[in-house]
Amino acid sequence: MGRDEVLGAFGRYLRFERDLSPHTVRAYLTDVSSLLDHLNRPVEDLDVAVLREWLAGQHDAGKARATLARRAACARTFTAYCHRQGWLAEDPGLLLGSAKAPRDLPAVLDQEQAQEVMDSASGVEPKELRDRAILELLYATGVRVSELCGLDVDDVDRDRHVVRVMGKGRKERSVPFGLPALRALDRWCIHGRPLWARAGSGPALFLGVRGGRIDAGTVRRVVHAALAQVEGAPDMGPHGLRHSAATHLLEGGADLRSVQELLGHASLNSTQIYTHVSIERLRAAYKQAHPRA
Repeated sequence: MGRDEVLGAFGRYLRFERDLSPHTVRAYLTDVSSLLDHLNRPVEDLDVAVLREWLAGQHDAGKARATLARRAACARTFTAYCHRQGWLAEDPGLLLGSAKAPRDLPAVLDQEQAQEVMDSASGVEPKELRDRAILELLYATGVRVSELCGLDVDDVDRDRHVVRVMGKGRKERSVPFGLPALRALDRWCIHGRPLWARAGSGPALFLGVRGGRIDAGTVRRVVHAALAQVEGAPDMGPHGLRHSAATHLLEGGADLRSVQELLGHASLNSTQIYTHVSIERLRAAYKQAHPRA
């Protein structure tokens, strides 16, 4: 098969069978396009030596370790697909190893800073009501910014204090939230949202000033603005509130499996980084407080 035919077929597989996001599909196709350019021969000639040469070239070009790990993973997905299609007699990706990307500990708020962030959005104007509800819900649930933007009014179960979230891979989960988030949502839905809602607003829970569904960029600006008002708070986006929520849950005694379910992680390995965060904070507190530290 020709290069464009291979890319087209692989792209359809990623979109319709793997159900990956458009952003992820673009990233995969960019990496595979680079690999095929390096191969410069029919895909049937792809072997582990070519894969290693391609990655070595990326390394020599100064690509970060995390980038190399991601591209190796993409290559393995591609070769497995080609093998299933019958274009490769064997799957060379099975022989391809790669170093794991380093996992930096995420910046998180302490619990007092989190409270100050929530309190930074106060007032009775629609924007202030919306921003407070966004901050409260992000911190209460640890949902991703894309999940928050996709919420509809009916996704909030007020009686059970649960929000229904559509996560990665179109996997639905229910996430609980507390009274502060419920109160903020009620104030927004009763006193704020009706003033911004338009004929084209649809069921979106959070709206922009023109009445359309809120976008991720607006949510990021809301979070950055709130954090800027809290002295000593790290500068981070919505994902920082997700990190903080997970860390505070573990520090409060929640078990790792429960936090995994709340965050919508497919693997427990993704959740375990928050135990490292908690240990680092414990170590810092120990050094500061223990006379023999």
